[in-house]
Amino acid sequence: MGKDVLTGTYFLTGNEACAAGALAAGCRFFAGYPITPSSEIAERMSIRLPQVGGVYIQMEDEIASMAAILGASWAGAKSMTATSGPGISLMLENIGLGVMTETPCVVVNVMRGGPSTGLPTLVGQADVMQARWGSHGDYEIIALSPSSPQEAFDYTIRAFNLAETWRVPVILLMDEVVGHMRERVVIPERKDIKVANRPGPGEPPGKFKAFKPKKDLIPEMPVAGQGYAIHVTGLTHDERGYPAIEWEAQEKLVYRLVKKIRLNSAKIASWEETGVEGAEIILISYGVSTRICRAVREIAREKGVNLGLFRLEVIWPFPEKRVQELATRIKAFVTVEINYGQIALEVERCVAGKCITQLVGHGGGTVHDPQKVLEAVEEIAS
Repeated sequence: MGKDVLTGTYFLTGNEACAAGALAAGCRFFAGYPITPSSEIAERMSIRLPQVGGVYIQMEDEIASMAAILGASWAGAKSMTATSGPGISLMLENIGLGVMTETPCVVVNVMRGGPSTGLPTLVGQADVMQARWGSHGDYEIIALSPSSPQEAFDYTIRAFNLAETWRVPVILLMDEVVGHMRERVVIPERKDIKVANRPGPGEPPGKFKAFKPKKDLIPEMPVAGQGYAIHVTGLTHDERGYPAIEWEAQEKLVYRLVKKIRLNSAKIASWEETGVEGAEIILISYGVSTRICRAVREIAREKGVNLGLFRLEVIWPFPEKRVQELATRIKAFVTVEINYGQIALEVERCVAGKCITQLVGHGGGTVHDPQKVLEAVEEIAS
């Protein structure tokens, strides 16, 4: 049996680091279908999982891949898939199934330019709203966005921990540049990696209800084969898991699925602030766009413009309270993202006219020209 954590310092791509993070988090099942620019994750997992006693399966398509990782999760395995663009579109129905059945798993979307086949080998960040709203019905979800290979490793572990803690599919929104860039990645010792595991049943078979929430609104989760008779369905269901096709059951179940994320958003949401205190203008970004914004901030400071940076680590749930608070103290938010306005609209909603909001975006294929971002900042500053 091989080691799941290959401790040391390496030069890895974001995709390779993501696979290493999954193994370190305890992932032992991967089902997927190759698609650029995420295929290297599947390739790496196909090599490493058999070495650590795990299972890798190449499925016939992305629909089956998502179904497979849901089933593996109920069988007790931490499970993951990885895809991009059209693949994530195909997975969305079963992501909704994962939300309804409260099945912990991780879905990696290495974003590329779209729509349709679009730019398979080039960068995009236009799947952000799809991650939040792509499936049907009311639900809340968690999505993270790394900006480096090191963060691809760290955030993959974090994604598994969030999935296990809150019993929900978690999406890692990596973009093509981060997935394919190669940088220094430090993998710590196993003892230094914090890993969360789902709470098991606190009652014996016969008394246990698979969807009866605790005080934190999260039900305990049994594993198939442990003797618990459970019905797992995408239909609206009662606390036993049995279908309950009535509005009262819908209200009780779906409202809880929404509340368990919303009421705990302060524990889940995460961001990085650089120089926001005293700044008149703040850049908001995520993923690879953050790297451009850091460079723009340094150039702006040399020109005497006090520019702050607000970088989203967790995109969903969105840190709306902090954005609202900052909006009362600054002149403008400038959102930098590789699309024509997605998080920019969320910023505009939260700000509600308290300060200027501006988008610096484009349709994908390349990262931002720092000069374009700087020009937008200077125009507002003047």
